[in-house]
Amino acid sequence: MKKFSAQVVLAFLLLFAQSPTSSYANKARLTDIAVTTGRDHCLVFFRVTDCFTGEMKDAIENGIRTTFTFWVKFYEVRDLWWDKKIADIKISHEIQYDGLKKVYRIKLSEKENKVIIVEDFEEAKKWMSEVKGLAVTELDDLHKGTLYRVRMMAQLDKIRLPFYLHYVLFFLSLWDFETDWYTQDYRY
Repeated sequence: MKKFSAQVVLAFLLLFAQSPTSSYANKARLTDIAVTTGRDHCLVFFRVTDCFTGEMKDAIENGIRTTFTFWVKFYEVRDLWWDKKIADIKISHEIQYDGLKKVYRIKLSEKENKVIIVEDFEEAKKWMSEVKGLAVTELDDLHKGTLYRVRMMAQLDKIRLPFYLHYVLFFLSLWDFETDWYTQDYRY
């Protein structure tokens, strides 16, 4: 009996490992990258695409808090010397579903942890995946005619489940993602 059950478990694991899942269909990436000047600051805009899967939506709707972390680094490009780091910013977008009220709560760290409440998952995805007008430095710190470089990336934070549940729900690691680093040059 033990031999039979071990074979069934092994067959199930092999079948599951070989079956295509939506989490592997596309690799998350940054798009719509823009660097511009505001009234007082240099601003960065970008979006993460292909970062949500069906498994992720199911986990969120079962109450699992999910956090996207974004890193943005801003450099002054210098010839014959290392680039000068001007800013190194880490922000996060956190989502949690309230099953009683049937709403998604999104907390944005770059907006002083402002909480946005939406009822539609598509709108919640938009808030989670977009960084709009992130102030990376004051314009007074920049020099006219100088080349600057912005590097950015996004990552889904590892899910922290209650004690021993991570052994039962091992499949949640299948929807972890981390984008490559993306670079955008900007001349002030």
